[in-house]
Amino acid sequence: MDHILFVTALCLRYLWKDWKKVTVLVTAFTIGHSVTLALSALNYVSVPVKWIEFIIPLTIAATALNNIVQKQGQQPSRLPAIYFFALFFGLIHGLAYASAFLDLEGKEGLVAHLFAFNIGIELAQLLLVVVVLLLSYGAVQLLKLPRVIWLRVASAAILVVSVKMAYDRFPNTQNYVHEKTTTAPVRRHWLVWCYRSTEHAEQPGLQPRQQI
Repeated sequence: MDHILFVTALCLRYLWKDWKKVTVLVTAFTIGHSVTLALSALNYVSVPVKWIEFIIPLTIAATALNNIVQKQGQQPSRLPAIYFFALFFGLIHGLAYASAFLDLEGKEGLVAHLFAFNIGIELAQLLLVVVVLLLSYGAVQLLKLPRVIWLRVASAAILVVSVKMAYDRFPNTQNYVHEKTTTAPVRRHWLVWCYRSTEHAEQPGLQPRQQI
């Protein structure tokens, strides 16, 4: 969900005619998360997952806020700030991908799996960009909403959701219990844990296995 919200926030300010700008934007984000994903998966970077997952919704909120404060008719510079947002925040998102990647793939054939994982993310990301551009087309071209109104309303909704996510993930609250880093698998699927616990509980003389 956080990845979907971030890419949506990045693309909301663009329409179909801006496809070249969207391509540059998505490429910057892909470069960012690919670099830190590889570094983290190869154990060159180690960052506590609880802080990364807290910071990610803050990157979404910052991007949405940047959309809201953009003035109507403002001419963007040759390299708008949103490009640097995409690159820098992509670095942060890549750290979060590492834990999911290691959970799915392990460390055998790491380079090939990294390549395949990034291709999969990129394809899903491009599909999401198409959906966002279609929504913008429908709102601005078909429903005749002013472009700035569409941008601010949609960005405000994303801002509210991302702030709530950040609050829920704040590491010092009881809502968050992760203590591991992005260089190791973070969590097992809860269904697997429930199955194993139930399986052992049904055997006489055995206690339910504790979650690792």
